[in-house]
Amino acid sequence: MKIKISAKDEHMPKYQNPGDVGADLKSAEEETIIIPAGENKLIKTGVKIELPQDIMATVHPRSGLAKKGIIAITGIIDIGFRGEIKVNLANLSTNHVEINPGDRIAQMVFNPVVKPEFVQVDKLSETKRGEEGFGSTGLS
Repeated sequence: MKIKISAKDEHMPKYQNPGDVGADLKSAEEETIIIPAGENKLIKTGVKIELPQDIMATVHPRSGLAKKGIIAITGIIDIGFRGEIKVNLANLSTNHVEINPGDRIAQMVFNPVVKPEFVQVDKLSETKRGEEGFGSTGLS
């Protein structure tokens, strides 16, 4: 996959451990960014990618930050996008949070693209679950 790093080479996405699915994205901001409690900020990564035609990418939270109340709002990176990947970090905690240059802020995951054709019908097949939604399969 082609990648362009517009920040320091140290901002190359990186799999931290063998077997990891998500490649860490780092803050490429030049200064510390403060995210007040209950607010969100768009953070630069300095990374641009050229995805193959049959692969898409998604940005996901890092569990270490999520534990502190900092969530990367999931986003899709489409095949034709060539701009810098930015991460929308939301501070769900009650304290302000500092994001320093080089901090790992999110992870990028790659998946195959499946684009089924849509066929409008008057009726869908019946299932045991039917139209029951949130929580309908039990609490555990």
